[in-house]
Amino acid sequence: MASRTDTRHARRTPRPAASGHLSLFALVVLLDVIGLVMVLSSSSVEALRAYGSSWVFFERQLLWVVVGLAAMAVALRVDYRRWRSLNGPLLAVSVGLLFLVLVPGMGITVNGSARWLGAGQFRIQPSEVAKLALLVFTAALLSKRADRVDDPRATTWPVLAVLVVVALLILRQPDMGTALVIGCMVMIQLFVAGTPVVTMGKLLLSSAGLALVAGMAEPYRRDRLLAFLHPWKDPGNTGYQSIQGLVGLATGGVFGVGLGASRAKWGFLPNAHTDFIFAIIGEELGLVGSLAVVALFVVFAILGVRAAARAPDRFGMLLASGITAWIVVQAFVNIGAVAGVLPITGVPLPFVSFGGSSLVVLMFGAGILLNVAKQGRPVEAGRRRSRPVEAGRRRSRPVARAR
Repeated sequence: MASRTDTRHARRTPRPAASGHLSLFALVVLLDVIGLVMVLSSSSVEALRAYGSSWVFFERQLLWVVVGLAAMAVALRVDYRRWRSLNGPLLAVSVGLLFLVLVPGMGITVNGSARWLGAGQFRIQPSEVAKLALLVFTAALLSKRADRVDDPRATTWPVLAVLVVVALLILRQPDMGTALVIGCMVMIQLFVAGTPVVTMGKLLLSSAGLALVAGMAEPYRRDRLLAFLHPWKDPGNTGYQSIQGLVGLATGGVFGVGLGASRAKWGFLPNAHTDFIFAIIGEELGLVGSLAVVALFVVFAILGVRAAARAPDRFGMLLASGITAWIVVQAFVNIGAVAGVLPITGVPLPFVSFGGSSLVVLMFGAGILLNVAKQGRPVEAGRRRSRPVEAGRRRSRPVARAR
C-alpha cells in the first residue's frame, strides 16, 4: 500500500497539458456545429431557388466538415516538428499554386476574382494553403536564427521578402482581405519572436501606408473603403451590403427573431451564408447569440496563446502563435466588416461560414495547433514557466558553489 507521503507527492505532480488541447478541440467542434446550423438557416432560400432543395449548401458544408475533421485528426497525430523540415517545399508548392491561379484558363473566376483551382464543386483555394505555408516558413526561420533576432538582415528582411511575394500574388487575384490577414499573421510572429520594438514600429507604419495605397489604387477597393466610411451615400450600390448587414444585426435585437426566421436571407443580403453569415447570426440569435460567438473566438485566442506559451520549443511557440493569429485575426476582420467598423474584405468567418478547401485547410492548421498544445509543458502551481528556448540554445548560468 502506498504511504500517505507518496500520495501527497503524487498529487503535487503536475498533470500533462492534455486538458488544453481537449478544450481547443471541443471549441473547434462547437464552432463547426454552429456553422452547420447557420449555413442551413442562411442558405436555405437561395439553395431552394437555385437548386430546388434547401439542403444543398448544408450537405456540402457537412461533407467539408467531415473532411476537415479527418484532416485535423491527421495533423493532431503528426509531430508538429516534422513541418519544420517541410517548410521550403510547402512554401514552393503554395507559391506555384498562386501563380497557376493567375494563368488564363487555369484559375476559376467567381464575381471577378480568380481565387480557385479545380473543376465543378471540387476546388482548392491556393491562398488558404499559402497562409499555412507562410506561417510554417516564418516559424522555422525565426526559430533557426533565434540568436540573430536583433539583426534584420538575418530574420526580418527574409521574412518580409517572402511575405511581399505571396501578398502581391494574392492581390493580383484580387483578394486584399486575405493579403491583410497574412500580413497581420506574420507581424504577430515577428513580434512574438522578439523583433526589436523600433523595428516593429517601422514595419507597422510602413505596412499601414502600403495597405492604404493598395486600398486606394484600384477603383473597387477604393469604393469599398469609402462605402465603409459613408455607406448611406450610395445605399443602392457600394453601401448596399454594409447597410443590409447592419439592418440584419439591428433587427435581431437582444434575443433575435428566432432560428430560421431571418428576413435578410430572402434575397436582401448578398453572401448571407458566406462572408455575411454573422449578420444572420445577429438577426436570428440576437445580441446574445452574437456575443456568444465573439466570446468563443476570445476563448480560442486565450487557449491558443496558452498553447504557444507552453510549447516545448521556440518553433512550436511561433507556430502556435501564427495559427492562433491567423484564426483570430480573420474572425475579427470578418465580424468587424459585418458590424460596419471595418471595410468589407471578403474573408469568411472561420469554421462558421460556408466554404470548402478554406475550411479543410483551416481545420488542418487547427490540428497542428492541437498537436503543439498536446505536447505543451505543464505549469506547476505557484510557478511561472520561462519562455520556451530552442533545444541546444539554453544559456547556462553560473551556480554558486557551497563553501
